[in-house]
Amino acid sequence: MREKIGQLLIDLRLKGMQTVVDRELEAAEKKGTAIQKVLYRLLCEELAYRQQRSMHYRIHHAKIPFDWTLKTFPFNNQPGVQKSQIMSLAGLAFIERAENIVFIGNPGTGKSGLAIGLLRTALINGYRGRFYNAQDLLDELYASLADRSTAKLIKRLCNYPILVIDELGYLTLKAEQINAFFKLMGERYGKASTIITTNLDYPDWYELFQRKTLVDALLDRLKHRCITININGPSLRAPAQKNATAPSPKSA
Repeated sequence: MREKIGQLLIDLRLKGMQTVVDRELEAAEKKGTAIQKVLYRLLCEELAYRQQRSMHYRIHHAKIPFDWTLKTFPFNNQPGVQKSQIMSLAGLAFIERAENIVFIGNPGTGKSGLAIGLLRTALINGYRGRFYNAQDLLDELYASLADRSTAKLIKRLCNYPILVIDELGYLTLKAEQINAFFKLMGERYGKASTIITTNLDYPDWYELFQRKTLVDALLDRLKHRCITININGPSLRAPAQKNATAPSPKSA
């Protein structure tokens, strides 16, 4: 009978139950456990397996470049960041409110580490998300113009409850890229959360995008539902931090 049950679990692809069924049946035989409890434990194992598998799938497809977490962020070495504020954001209520987060600071101050940490927290808690380097995102938007798939790409990006756009700085931009980016941000406004890291304060965005009217509209929407965090602190890449638990030297 065990062989038949095991084969059925294989056929039904119930891998979570399959890994523990022998253990649970043996324990039930020894202790005289009620069949309801055995079934409940097996179903719990299957649910846990599927949740774990789903979490790994979300993390893999988010394309996070580094294994940073909020637990490993060196808050003690960065006085420009309030740990209490970041841990409050880690409660993820900002996603439910479709609020944006913008980290502004000099290179090396930990902007990317914090953004990735929040994204990873969201993924672990069941949200779908995606990480993009800003230039890569703008290049992908531009490439989509060639086969007229921009609308499809923007729709896909808007389906992510959380999107991280990293290193929005002095980039090489074409007019078509700027228009597509503004379209994406406009579509996500009020519907999903976007985290942006940048070394440019808001007034400098005009020089980056060279389109005052569009930048006015972008900032009006972005800042309306936004938490802006200015990191006025030292670089975590400084020699004094070599022995500290800090993000990779590539961290922004």
